[in-house]
Amino acid sequence: MKLGVAEEGSLFSRAGRALGWSFASTALAKLSTLAIGIVLARILGPEEFGTFAVATVALLAVLSFNELGVSLAIVRWPGDPREIAPTVTTISVVSSALICLATYLAAPAFSAAMGAPDATPVVRVLGLSVLVSGVAAAPVAMLQREFRQDRKMIADQVATWTSALTSVALALAGVGAMSLAVGQLAGSVIGAGLFIAFAPRSLRFGFDPARARALLRFGLPLAGSSIVVFAATNVDKVVVGAVLGPVPLGYYVLAANLANWPATVFSLPVRSVAPALLARLQSDPPAMRRTFLSTGGLLGAITLPACVALAVAAEPLVTLVYGDVWRPAAMVLTWLGLLAGLRILFELVYDYFVVLANTRVVFTVQVVWFVALVPALWLGADAGGAAGAGAAALAVAALVVAPIYLYELRRTGVSGRAFGARLAPAAAGGLAVAAVGVPATLLLGAGLVALTATGVAAVAVLGLLVRRLRGTLRSLRSVGEPAATAEAAAAPA
Repeated sequence: MKLGVAEEGSLFSRAGRALGWSFASTALAKLSTLAIGIVLARILGPEEFGTFAVATVALLAVLSFNELGVSLAIVRWPGDPREIAPTVTTISVVSSALICLATYLAAPAFSAAMGAPDATPVVRVLGLSVLVSGVAAAPVAMLQREFRQDRKMIADQVATWTSALTSVALALAGVGAMSLAVGQLAGSVIGAGLFIAFAPRSLRFGFDPARARALLRFGLPLAGSSIVVFAATNVDKVVVGAVLGPVPLGYYVLAANLANWPATVFSLPVRSVAPALLARLQSDPPAMRRTFLSTGGLLGAITLPACVALAVAAEPLVTLVYGDVWRPAAMVLTWLGLLAGLRILFELVYDYFVVLANTRVVFTVQVVWFVALVPALWLGADAGGAAGAGAAALAVAALVVAPIYLYELRRTGVSGRAFGARLAPAAAGGLAVAAVGVPATLLLGAGLVALTATGVAAVAVLGLLVRRLRGTLRSLRSVGEPAATAEAAAAPA
């Protein structure tokens, strides 16, 4: 049954407010911690930063499946989420505690394999964040379902500042890589407390065997897929660390963090709202497809020009902001900046298939990605160092993953032509930024003038695209138009 006009208007109004709060939260967090990140990079240097990067890879690996994927069921549950919240909480906490213990025991072997045995205590401290994440999983999902990004923003900001200031204080005291781990854990604990306090429903434990079986049937394929997603999106760091050691890994991770800026500032806010919004439209497939296309166009317009700017102005950006000691990271950023644009779109497609409950596509794509990526990364790192690994990652994403996703989208009624039409303005904007940034860097050198020229071009292009975003946002509000109109917008070629 389709949503009524009044219900639909209310839904999009709430989603729009949630998107605004989510964007404000992530933008403020990134802007407020930029200076702190620069300070930490200059204090610690590539070696200590690389040691922490080894531990971060381990943390991301276990966080990808720590609550077995059951918390996402709260977001897309068709009934009252209070029916499943206690069981979700119990499964999340128990599974996270077991994974935390496994992380502690496996830390020495993992650190040795990554060529950084000194990272063992850092891995163990960061592993405690897994348990904290499991406790907060259900409250965070409830906030997402209810579009309460305003409350989530407060918790995120307090956690971010707690983590950053703790890390800086300990780094200045000479604690080294452990300063980042302790700061991360402190922020996680404070943030979890606020998520629990702000959640629309109180945190309660319980266990309903029938609901637990249903949750695990839903969550385990997603958890398995999340493991493969982690492998596909983070195996580059594992390979760089194993082949080249912690210092090149430090360069690689710094470049990856910079490349993730467009995703963090623009993509994550949209992704925090899009799954819940798409899930509410499951009863109206044409509206759901139209909303997906509009969201893809929105993401592309606000992220692709920024990703291109990072890629073409990589050297002046890295050397001016972080210092000449970090110059090798610039060569990596050139490739990872372009890769970030593709990954942002891949993540939206991933969310779309999750809402459709099409775990076959989600899992298969990630497996293929991983299988193609590992040998490509190994050869790239061996031949061209950290920059070679970045180039290999971009090639696999563009030549292997993108065609598969386009094929699977077409099977759901979203044609490659329709998707490409939504992304065309953003692609043209990215080319315009490159047309300014590449000659500026070649002719003016890796200095402030070249960086400024590229930045001005990116801002100008974004300004032009923002004018088009008004039409995109209007299309998001018009999901309630006649089905024939929505079908025409997403009809297969």
